[in-house]
Amino acid sequence: MSARMADLAGEPLEDAVAAIRDATPAATRPLDTEDMPLPTEPRTIFLGGLFLLALLAALYVASPIVLPVVLAIVLKLLLQPLVRLSDRLGVPHGLSAVLAILLLALSLAALASGVAGPAASWAGKLPEAIPQIQQRLAFLARPIATAEWMIGQLEGIAGGGPGVPQAPSAHSFNVMGALFSGTTTVAAGLFTTLVVLFYLLVSGETFLRRFVEILPGFAEKRRAVEITLDIERNISAYLITVTLINAIVGVLTLLVMWAFGVANPLLWGLVAFVVNFVPILGPMVALVIFLMASVLSLGVTWWAVLPVGLYFLIHVVEGELVTPMLMARRFTINPVAVILALLFWYWMWGVPGAILAVPMLAITKIVCDDIRPLRAFGHFLEN
Repeated sequence: MSARMADLAGEPLEDAVAAIRDATPAATRPLDTEDMPLPTEPRTIFLGGLFLLALLAALYVASPIVLPVVLAIVLKLLLQPLVRLSDRLGVPHGLSAVLAILLLALSLAALASGVAGPAASWAGKLPEAIPQIQQRLAFLARPIATAEWMIGQLEGIAGGGPGVPQAPSAHSFNVMGALFSGTTTVAAGLFTTLVVLFYLLVSGETFLRRFVEILPGFAEKRRAVEITLDIERNISAYLITVTLINAIVGVLTLLVMWAFGVANPLLWGLVAFVVNFVPILGPMVALVIFLMASVLSLGVTWWAVLPVGLYFLIHVVEGELVTPMLMARRFTINPVAVILALLFWYWMWGVPGAILAVPMLAITKIVCDDIRPLRAFGHFLEN
């Protein structure tokens, strides 16, 4: 067995998978994918729950270290097809990794430079703009006050006492703050992310080979390599497809804002591109942001509502027609699982967690589908 693995050490992973599959005895092949055993022993369930809680607690406490590593792994899956294409063109592997990271860094720099100026300008306008918005939307004051009164009454019922109006506190909800609250962590770990990403692109397959070599049998080796390749193929295709779709959404939003005369259309196109990486919640936040921008630029008129309505139409077409049509063959994740993952990982890691939630959920489903004791959980995540 060790001699056979030595022969496979110099082969591409796809060839290694085929060789391991051919060498795996039929008796050791995985059972049918429809076999989804459930744990029945209370001790197993109890220990599994404790392990899951301990793992989540560790991920929460160690987020400054874990988050850059997870982000690097996801970016590696995004850039791996580009690196392999460069390898096939005869570019040295290390140079391919450097070029891929440079392309990523330049894209991030262009995105930041395109957003920084207009965003700073709008941030400077907000202290004066908010009273103007309140004045222009004064006809909504009574419904808003009624809604606040009802919320206060519900809070009083839940708290066991009467609802007492309270002055706005420093912890009041802020859309921009909620959107970008987690970016500080990503910025602080950017260098770590790029370093880990470089070594994953350069030595990722070597690390996988060493891991496969220490597994006890051919069945385990085959399963480990196939799971890895399955994750790489599906998640890479997902990330590339979503990035292209979001870029189209951003361009269309830019054109809509420019056509209706909303100031800084490039900023709103970039905002639409970024927030669309967070399904459901991101476009909802974008609707509020675009409504504020339209009112400030065009005044309180029906003309100001039209660009927001067209953005909503773009999002509906993208979310209900285009993305399901392109992703249905690869991913059929339950929407309830998606929204719960978004809320949970946003609570854990902020906005970066919300962006990484769907890729991590997809990776979890792929792993669960390929490991027999976890197939029931993978089936639970299906749509």
